[in-house]
Amino acid sequence: MSTLHLNQAPSISTPADSTPLYIVVEGPIGVGKTTLVHRLRERMDARLVLEVVEENPFLAKFYHDPSRYAFQTQLFFLMSRFRQQKEMGAIGGGSDFLADYHLLKDRIFAELTLASEELKLYEEVYRSLATCIRKPDVLVYLHAEEEALINRIQRRGRPFETNFDRTYLARLSERYQHHFNDYHETPLLKLNTTHIDYVNHDEPIEEIHQELRRLASNGRAGLDFTECMSSNFV
Repeated sequence: MSTLHLNQAPSISTPADSTPLYIVVEGPIGVGKTTLVHRLRERMDARLVLEVVEENPFLAKFYHDPSRYAFQTQLFFLMSRFRQQKEMGAIGGGSDFLADYHLLKDRIFAELTLASEELKLYEEVYRSLATCIRKPDVLVYLHAEEEALINRIQRRGRPFETNFDRTYLARLSERYQHHFNDYHETPLLKLNTTHIDYVNHDEPIEEIHQELRRLASNGRAGLDFTECMSSNFV
């Protein structure tokens, strides 16, 4: 098991805002988003907001014929995720929220799959919807080496992911890295999950949980972005 070695800033502030936390985990396919969300829930009184994957009627067709089914696939995902986000905002109570995706995910995938005219139309819809959802208190960006991603995809055994295209996965990871290299919209925790085993060990989860609390507190206190960002790689 690899140690996290989080690149933490020393300060932590306690804000007056008691609104339930909204934590989002993002990253490429197979990086461990849903697993991390479930493990964090063991330490948080949180509702899970999980992306709909298998219910997309176009997804299997997309993997066989991307150019033909890309727009339908992306539009279904975008509207499905937007509905989930709006429903989350309507839920009362004091529970925190843990999500294994962010709406930004849709735009990243769309950049890879849509033709120029389709992308232009898609982005008009995306921009209209993105202004209507809550920003997370902390966004966790996971990444891993390509071989680790492929192994995890194969282990979970989804039928439509059989013979997954490595080139597509590499391009997807590059797009994620591009977006999060200069991300400043919310507090951010970057984690390289290649050698972090938070499935079988509690220590990494506890450290991640504590760091999320610190970043959320600093973000709500209005501290500089450097005090609201942490990473286990430099």
